[in-house]
Amino acid sequence: MIEIWPGDPYPLGATYDGAGTNFALFTEAAERVELCLFDEENKETRVTFTECEGFVWHGYLPGVGPGQRYGYRVHGPYDPPRGQQCNPAKLLLDPYAKAVEGDVKWDEAVYGYRFGHPDSRNDADSAEFVPRSIVINPFFGWGHDRPPSTPYHDTVIYEAHVKGLTINHPKIPERIRGTYAAIGHPEIIDHLTALGVTAIELMPVHQFVTDHVLAERGLTNYWGYNSIGFFAPHNAYSSTGQRGGQVLEFKAMVKALHEANIEVILDVVYNHTAEGNHLGPTLSMRGIDNADYYRLVDSDKRYYMDTTGTGNSLFMRSPHVLQMIMDSLRYWVIEMHVDGFRFDLASTLARELHEVDRLSAFFDLVQQDPVLSQVKLIAEPWDVGPGGYQVGNFPARWTEWNGMYRDTIRDLWRGEPAALPEFASRLTGSSDLYQDDSRRPAASINFVTCHDGFSLQDLVSYNHKHNEANGEDNRDGADDNRSWNCGEEGPASLAIESLREQQKRNFLTTLFLSQGVPMISHGDELGRTQRGNNNVYCQDNELSWVDWSDIRENWLLLEFTRRLAKLRADHPVFRRRRFFYGRPVRGSEENLSDIAWLTPRGEKMTDADWNVGYAKSLAVFLNGEAITEPDRRGRQIVDDSFLLLFNAHHDVIKFTLPKDYGEMWLTEIDTAMPITVDTRVCRAGESVPVVGRSVRVLRRV
Repeated sequence: MIEIWPGDPYPLGATYDGAGTNFALFTEAAERVELCLFDEENKETRVTFTECEGFVWHGYLPGVGPGQRYGYRVHGPYDPPRGQQCNPAKLLLDPYAKAVEGDVKWDEAVYGYRFGHPDSRNDADSAEFVPRSIVINPFFGWGHDRPPSTPYHDTVIYEAHVKGLTINHPKIPERIRGTYAAIGHPEIIDHLTALGVTAIELMPVHQFVTDHVLAERGLTNYWGYNSIGFFAPHNAYSSTGQRGGQVLEFKAMVKALHEANIEVILDVVYNHTAEGNHLGPTLSMRGIDNADYYRLVDSDKRYYMDTTGTGNSLFMRSPHVLQMIMDSLRYWVIEMHVDGFRFDLASTLARELHEVDRLSAFFDLVQQDPVLSQVKLIAEPWDVGPGGYQVGNFPARWTEWNGMYRDTIRDLWRGEPAALPEFASRLTGSSDLYQDDSRRPAASINFVTCHDGFSLQDLVSYNHKHNEANGEDNRDGADDNRSWNCGEEGPASLAIESLREQQKRNFLTTLFLSQGVPMISHGDELGRTQRGNNNVYCQDNELSWVDWSDIRENWLLLEFTRRLAKLRADHPVFRRRRFFYGRPVRGSEENLSDIAWLTPRGEKMTDADWNVGYAKSLAVFLNGEAITEPDRRGRQIVDDSFLLLFNAHHDVIKFTLPKDYGEMWLTEIDTAMPITVDTRVCRAGESVPVVGRSVRVLRRV
């Protein structure tokens, strides 16, 4: 018989102290809770908790330590119309499990009802088919690890998938490819450093599940937006083969990235779980306390409110759900040393009732938390519910994926009319979205592509999505891609491919020289293609992985991206902390404005110029002597001044260099000339040709 002591109700989860492990589980619905321990032969031993305080069932097991596999069986009411789904036949994952072993094996036993009879109760034992929670050793030698704490305005984000980025890298040892260890390998770190990356944003690494319907189609949930454990690093990304080894490997990855001054940001999914809708499996929270964890339909609580498009939504008005999310976030910062979070479908986190409330309990909690208020907080500011598109509406200290930036930049370079006024706002940090909230340009996370949608290569190669491989008759994925294939769908002639390369350079140049925080999607700098698939969420294969063998073919694009990153890093005029004033600024030698908008003739833009629908070209003067902000040591920043010549027209346009903004100019970047740059000094009053669909960047000398 296993010895059990009373233990403590806090902290929740399994906590090893060097002599034994304390187990604690919250459930208001339970009448009895059994802790289930599994030995090496998978034999199950059940221990009934006798202690319950504040609906937390708990016990301490001396001698039980790291590597112990466990789960829970919760005895209580089963009455789906009232939102009650307890069933002791279902082995349940601990919501606070720090590590998970195994995956779901899809069988009728993992469901709370019998197939074809959704109102029935299924008493088949699920233990054989579900993963196990693992007790971990929390101790790790962090040494002198410190967070890089890179200021937002100096940040460059690289969005990446742990497996997709590394699985095909020929210089990484094969045994660690596709894992946390590979992300921390010098080959990846050197690549990121050369791109000027200061933060890697990892797509979901919380333990997740591949949906039953995908498994039946022979596919997987590759992206990982289907969490079942908010404290556990996904076990499939571990190379150790040791029980709970994913935790140590993740920490080692973070430590290696920090040594290279690269922050780690996690893409987190706190809006729903892998248990799906009323026809989904019973894996964890549904069987522990369904009504407390999930938003249910008031008129019939067997059904779930769904603002995520995934079947369920966590009940953000529940103090226990809020506690779990806050505990999870603090755990990843304090114990795992991550530097920030990007919140998937963040509008769902703000929903108190049906509408999005910017001052919801969740944001209040984060704002006052001494740990979380100090890390990077990035919102994906939309969900699928009513009123869910909330770009520009998140609280102070939050930044946002700026979907308006993405759409506007795409529109300009594909030749849409009347794009210039919107383009000007996005280029300068989207003050129309953020300035009224006393936020700064860095509130805008600028991106042209991300995991969701076309890659950069496909953005210039396809007018339409080609998602047939997903098995949904090409119905999935967005239809509004705002892409342009440059004249031919898919692989094309040399002339079209040359134009596509120039378009990619246009997008990257615009991105790196915009105010705000640039984010690039992994592999875009290497010409990664998904062959027109804009929704590779289920494609864990060559279609979605980065192809490092193309690095020679794409070395021009890679080198060009590195040059852009260096230009941005060297010149604070491209990463201002404050918005432009748009008027003469004291301290500038010529008493010039900090920014000026000019026509190709070199004259200031008038209202009429802005409103010419067919206009696709303009010049932007950035005054490096009028940044009007100190650096971190309080010293006034003075930089070079630049002219950015944008020509989204299809033909060459000659730009007249204005006489009032400088006498001599030198070309730093020309997207029409990826290798050689015109080293000739250009003088005020001269006409400088800018090739059709290109950008030319001039520095005042």
